[in-house]
Amino acid sequence: MIIKITERLFLSSENQISSYVRALLRFGVLLFLSISIFSVSHAQESSMIVGTVLDQNKEAVLGAAVVIKGTSLGTVTDMDGKFSIQAKEGDVFTVSFVGYTDETFEVVGGETEYTITLEENATELGMVYVVGSRNANRSELNSAVPVDVLDVSELSANTGRVEINQILQYAAPSFNATKQSGSDGADHVDPASLRGLGPDQTLVLVNGKRRHQSSLVNIFGTRGRGNSGTDLNAIPASSIKRVEILRDGASAQYGSDAIAGVINIVLKDQTEGVTGGVTYGAYSTNVGGDYEQKIFDTQDGWETLIYNVNGKNRLDGEEKSFDGNTMKIDLNYGMKIGDKGGYANITTEYLTKDRTLRPSYEWRKGYGTAGVDGFNFMVNTAVPITNSIEFYAYGGRNYRDTDAYAFSRDSFDDGDNRSVPSLYPNGFTPRITSVITDVSATAGVRYDMDNGWKVDFFNNYGKNNFHYLIKDSNNASLGAASPTEFDAGGHSLSMNTTGIDFTKYFEDIASGLNIAYGLEYRTEQFEIFAGEQASYGIYDQNGTFISIPAEQTPAVDSNGDQLPGGSQGFPGYSPSNEVDKGRTNFGIYVDAELNIIEDLSVSGALRFEEYSDFGETFNYKLAARYEILDGLAVRASASSGFRAPSLAQIHYNLLFNNIVAGTSIRTLLASNTSTVTRAFGIEPLKQETAQNYSVGITYEKGDFTATVDAYSISVDDRIILTDNFDASSLNVGAEAAQFFANGVDTKTEGVDIVLSYRMELGAKGNFQVGLIGNINELTIEEIHNGDLNEYTFFGPFSQAYLKAAAPDYKFGLNLNYSSPKLTASVNLTQFSEVQLQDFQWVDSPPTTDTEAEALYAVATDTYEAIMTVDMSVGYNITEGIKFTIGGNNILNKYPTPQFDGWTDQGGFNDSVQMGSDGAYFFGRLNFTF
Repeated sequence: MIIKITERLFLSSENQISSYVRALLRFGVLLFLSISIFSVSHAQESSMIVGTVLDQNKEAVLGAAVVIKGTSLGTVTDMDGKFSIQAKEGDVFTVSFVGYTDETFEVVGGETEYTITLEENATELGMVYVVGSRNANRSELNSAVPVDVLDVSELSANTGRVEINQILQYAAPSFNATKQSGSDGADHVDPASLRGLGPDQTLVLVNGKRRHQSSLVNIFGTRGRGNSGTDLNAIPASSIKRVEILRDGASAQYGSDAIAGVINIVLKDQTEGVTGGVTYGAYSTNVGGDYEQKIFDTQDGWETLIYNVNGKNRLDGEEKSFDGNTMKIDLNYGMKIGDKGGYANITTEYLTKDRTLRPSYEWRKGYGTAGVDGFNFMVNTAVPITNSIEFYAYGGRNYRDTDAYAFSRDSFDDGDNRSVPSLYPNGFTPRITSVITDVSATAGVRYDMDNGWKVDFFNNYGKNNFHYLIKDSNNASLGAASPTEFDAGGHSLSMNTTGIDFTKYFEDIASGLNIAYGLEYRTEQFEIFAGEQASYGIYDQNGTFISIPAEQTPAVDSNGDQLPGGSQGFPGYSPSNEVDKGRTNFGIYVDAELNIIEDLSVSGALRFEEYSDFGETFNYKLAARYEILDGLAVRASASSGFRAPSLAQIHYNLLFNNIVAGTSIRTLLASNTSTVTRAFGIEPLKQETAQNYSVGITYEKGDFTATVDAYSISVDDRIILTDNFDASSLNVGAEAAQFFANGVDTKTEGVDIVLSYRMELGAKGNFQVGLIGNINELTIEEIHNGDLNEYTFFGPFSQAYLKAAAPDYKFGLNLNYSSPKLTASVNLTQFSEVQLQDFQWVDSPPTTDTEAEALYAVATDTYEAIMTVDMSVGYNITEGIKFTIGGNNILNKYPTPQFDGWTDQGGFNDSVQMGSDGAYFFGRLNFTF
């Protein structure tokens, strides 16, 4: 009943809120802002003192209580372990934090700066986090919403994984990311999802500030089709102190995209020493069977696979036992700045990985994951200006040169006029390479006011640039004069956010009250820039670019058929595709958390946002936690959410070659603003809206902790990429057309489970067991196809990809042993069955339910449930040098092979579950000095 009442009171539809209420809301919050800025509350005889609380490792302690003895006056430390408070000479302070021995210090005349070091005691402590709560005095177990806190340095060292997406895939219960193959841009930027929702329905923060998204929108056969996510791999893993994953709707707290949850990347802030490492690994090419001997369905001329277990008949003609050779070199350096706690932390990272190659068909000889050469740089710094003012800045640059195979082209003699005989007499396999540059810079000032309010004023800028370069290709209409490499243009997305946040913790209101509020102003800009003419152009028999199709005749082959133009593999963006569009956004929020009594806390948030391109939205969140017994608590939350359509989804357009069952189909992806889109009855894009409910329990007893959280997320008007419509009669130079549309309503329900137990083994060793799991079900509630054929608008082929991002379950059992000299880990991951629908739905879309039922019987591809095993052993050679050796998926498991030629990505299976690269073996050398 309470949930139903809340839902009615806080409906996110802007139609429910009159202009009078919106104006009153703005006025009230701005008034509150003004009062808190100008109010002054301190005794005349007191003065401001500042301090830093550290642990025995000289790391900052977040959330430590600093209280004047004999009074209820006090404060808590911020994320840098710092505090400030009014005090007078002779005041004695107690500094306390769960898991540490209390320390005291006395204010001595003339001294205004103090450093306090806390020593651990026998009490265990849940890690302190920032995301999901603006109350600094929270841990992951006493939160009203589920939060994972992951030590990335430890995970990277133990698993040998070099990219943050793959690290999180096996460490967080409901996080899913799988490398793609033959999916254009998605081969280069891994799509990732939380709780089975889209890549763009999870908000990413860095040090608590919004990070920009990738400019890529996924359009080809991949999870997250039609979505624009954040490129987590652009953040060097070696620069990360920890990752905080909030598994709960948080739009009211953080704004757009936070429907599924929030991932907060906390950068390293160590102030002394150098740490680094070298990782080398490779993938086994043994796919477990002689696939060269398997003959497939020949009704449409499918060929035998061009691969066998010994690695013969590979694309490069070599025998290999291993491929995908991977090396990462990382270095992190921290140093102090001044004597007031300032620091600078700098990370550099070099990564190189070769392509992999796995079984495939004649028309997909290059099936495998992309190669990459990349260099990352990241800096995180903070410098106190005065005792109460601190300047901070962080940011970096990521550069990646990536390389992936596209679908193969047969020779001209085999009937494929996409190949120029003089250049490729035996056909060719184009390579889609890209140069991705990603830059970010954030700067701000934190100010601890005399009246206890903390102010954070900041500006945050980020830009992602994705540039396509096509190699080993040709423009068939140019014949022998065609270049073999093409600059195909690309796209970019930039974002700038300016904001101010205010927080204050009131120790003496009930059992503690935290108030936070603030506002943000954001600008975004999306661009598509054209490539060179040969990458997109069609030419006549004389090699003249066709600029007036009505008056010029394209070149033809010896059979009189028109020769295709543009670079094969990926056609370039033309001047007609160019886009330079922007928008602005204003947001304002209020956030409060109240500890009514020691065992009961409630929290709430309200947020209003206004977008220049689609209007206004209002969202709420309510959450509560109650400790029933010592260590046992229940928690629940209810919230509304939204996601603004990305600029790429609104304005992206491209004329490209879609491969359907080995046949190239010229396809137009029309922008949402185009007349072609309107002609099909597709409406302008609007925001996605969501209702999110969760309930859970937490338990902590000694060395055992457990959290179990159930959730229900309903999303209306989800933006999807439609299937292919017949466009042959539109005179747009394409046989098919696709569109972005607010196409479906979905409901996602599931349970997250996190269990952990730690015990001592011997005098100095300890053993930890962890079980993480996610059970999930996504239901498509309604398809908004209007008068269009449902099977063409968003048919079973696309529906299956939407559901594949929400697998039925994933469980991980992690066993870890550590001692001063030796570490060892065994990790088992159980993946659920995944079902996809193959390209037969796209090749011949049904028009009736009867035809659809018949097609299900032959077009359903089932990938059976499967388990992978990871193992590693590490040895501390000296105090500062550790060597680790291990393997991931050491039993060399693959998704169940599909023995027909209709698989979406053209190889012997699609990239689901653990992916299709097989076993990976690695060694890593870590050093500290």
